[in-house]
Amino acid sequence: MCGYLGYISTKKIETNHLLKCNKLIECRGPDNLKIEEFSDNYLEYQLIFNRLSILDLTPEANQPMFNENQSISVMFNGEIYNHKSLRNYLEKKEIFFKTSHSDTEVVLKGLENEGLDFIKKLEGQFAITFIDKNKKKIYLIRDRVGQKPLFYSINKQFLAFGSNLKSVANMLQIFELDKDAINEYFELGVVTAPRTILKNIYKVNPGEYLEIHFNNDSFKVNKDFYWQPQEFLSNDEFKIDEFMEIYSESISKRINADVPIANYLSGGIDSSSIIKNLYDNGHSVNTFNVGFESKKYDESYWANEVAQRYRTNHQEVKISSDISIKDIISSIMSLDEPYADPSVVPSFKIANLISQQYKVAISGDGGDELLGGYTRISNSLNNNKKFSTIYKTLYKLQPSFIGTGASLLSKVKNFNISYSASLFDEKLVSYLNISSNKENFQNDLIKVSDSSYKNMIFAEYKLYLPEMMMLKVDRTSMANSLEVRSPFVDNKLIEYILAHDSSYYDYKNPKKILKDYLLQDFSEQFITRPKMGFVFDLEYWVYSNFNFIKEIIESGDIVLNLNKNYLRDFKIVKSRINANRIWKAFVLEYFVKNLKV
Repeated sequence: MCGYLGYISTKKIETNHLLKCNKLIECRGPDNLKIEEFSDNYLEYQLIFNRLSILDLTPEANQPMFNENQSISVMFNGEIYNHKSLRNYLEKKEIFFKTSHSDTEVVLKGLENEGLDFIKKLEGQFAITFIDKNKKKIYLIRDRVGQKPLFYSINKQFLAFGSNLKSVANMLQIFELDKDAINEYFELGVVTAPRTILKNIYKVNPGEYLEIHFNNDSFKVNKDFYWQPQEFLSNDEFKIDEFMEIYSESISKRINADVPIANYLSGGIDSSSIIKNLYDNGHSVNTFNVGFESKKYDESYWANEVAQRYRTNHQEVKISSDISIKDIISSIMSLDEPYADPSVVPSFKIANLISQQYKVAISGDGGDELLGGYTRISNSLNNNKKFSTIYKTLYKLQPSFIGTGASLLSKVKNFNISYSASLFDEKLVSYLNISSNKENFQNDLIKVSDSSYKNMIFAEYKLYLPEMMMLKVDRTSMANSLEVRSPFVDNKLIEYILAHDSSYYDYKNPKKILKDYLLQDFSEQFITRPKMGFVFDLEYWVYSNFNFIKEIIESGDIVLNLNKNYLRDFKIVKSRINANRIWKAFVLEYFVKNLKV
């Protein structure tokens, strides 16, 4: 895992300015800093790379990495889990390697010799910049489900790109906010690719590559997808043994490193099943957990039970309801774009704890998306909804300051409505009198299959996993110089689920496959207990620190311009929903206030 910046133009920008912008991503790669500046007949190239050394710790594996005649270079943030087999494959074609086992060199040699077709062979998480000086072409490539970020800005005169939105913005002095992106943020709590919160700066989409060609004194862009989940939709017979074999392989791939590895352990089904698999296969395991003072959110009892059963080296960090403002600020400053999910706080805390001893950790992220574990899915598939029309009417009558109305819409028979209700705060959209994207979401993302369940799983892979879950995992971990590897987001697992029937799924008992797997070692109580979110006591914190939050929001010029009564109205009913709305506004204003470096 690493972080990088690049600027390619007919004119250079000041190197000291680039280094100042790079300060924001040094945390992504504190082990080595390498700067390369070179030119050809037309263009000036300025590249900065920050390395977190995980695999092949030698200087020869540092980046930017060049081919033998210096005409081709690569900058690569991520890990390629099948790099050994790909190296063997390339060596059989008489391709020479200078490093012993660098996955970066595999990416370089593969793209140099096979072009873009080689991307489809890569298994892992990656944001790649590939430069061919001779052809005047630059490629920006992002992994299938958006685990690694890649931002860019381009016009006829320059191409700027990097691993951090703030860094690219400050490099170019671009700070104009995108009104449509702000609207989307209030509705969803995030800004989805390819847009960012800033005008003229974009994200490469998950599964996408950009081919950028410099010709006739200007840059021209072609975009295409090398992977899209709808390509795999089918209805083959699902076989548990096949699935579990791929699952076990996905874990095995991710424990390959030249440094020790830790494991996240929430005590939930996903992370516990990973620990079981590692233990059953003879691996010693190091586990970490976040505990909460509020019993409403605390799963540490169950995490400790897993740790004892599998004899792990277990450590825990506790979060109090009265968490300090300093800790909150550290957590949200780990984000380089506004994101309203308060689970960034415990995510940041546990990443910080792990990073004090380890550089790599395995997590259970992606299990709910893979196996339909979210309640929004099971609620939507429950056809025993006798009073659907009444709940629709009650939703329309509910005032915005009472809540989102998601609990009412979850009881509506139309699965499009019930499923999207928990993702979109349409009541807040109405309250702020801004445009909504919910209808486009329902039309584009959850109408790709005849199966309601498959439609929702597809939507999870197009929206929730890449735009929300992976953002949180990447930013909170990399802010602490920690690489996180998630077996449940293995592309082979995802493709298997999409290509096979959903006979494995029971909305009354989601994730039955993993639960049956864990029943070999645990009680029914462990398996059937209610699902908990990875959150802290947000309601308590927001209303206990309301004056601090109010000061930040009132000193900004976004939220109160949309509705001057925002803080007053969402303090009337002190609920978790309204606390989240206040938090959402707070995160946005704090981000904008601290955008410039």
